[in-house]
Amino acid sequence: MGKDTIVIGVIGSDCHSVGNKILELFFTSEGFKVVNLGVMVSQQEFIDAAIETNAKAILVSSLYGHGEIDCQGFRDLCLEKGLDPIVLYVGGNLVVGKTPFSVVEEKFKRMGFDRVFPPDIDLKQVAELLRQDIKEKFGSSLNGQENKSQSNQNKQLSQAAQADQNNRQEPEGSRTK
Repeated sequence: MGKDTIVIGVIGSDCHSVGNKILELFFTSEGFKVVNLGVMVSQQEFIDAAIETNAKAILVSSLYGHGEIDCQGFRDLCLEKGLDPIVLYVGGNLVVGKTPFSVVEEKFKRMGFDRVFPPDIDLKQVAELLRQDIKEKFGSSLNGQENKSQSNQNKQLSQAAQADQNNRQEPEGSRTK
């Protein structure tokens, strides 16, 4: 039985490492295969790791308040590099100042993040949401079942085979010219 791979790390020039290690230990205990890139990670490094490991999700942390700057264009770069679908989460102290979390959340969702979390979120809740989001984007997790893209390919092949079969069954004179 396979585990869904997730990539985690702390973006930009942020060097807060303790929380990142806690996230690695927690998500590993929740049954995920965790690729931890550590601190001071660029968008490109997150994306390269996700591609190399066939990850289902990227979880970005930022605690130094500059996440808004560091995360600009992240979803677009994912799409440009062929990471579609990918679950994209961000969490931590994402902006400088006393901005209400609802404003921060909306800003990051407009940037293309699937979910945005404050620094004091219950990690069990995050794990459950992550499982749901992976299932929605990829179909069932790697438990011997096909993912959504495989299912779509199989459906298209089946439709093509059915169309071919229908063409073979038509009487010779019934086709319009």
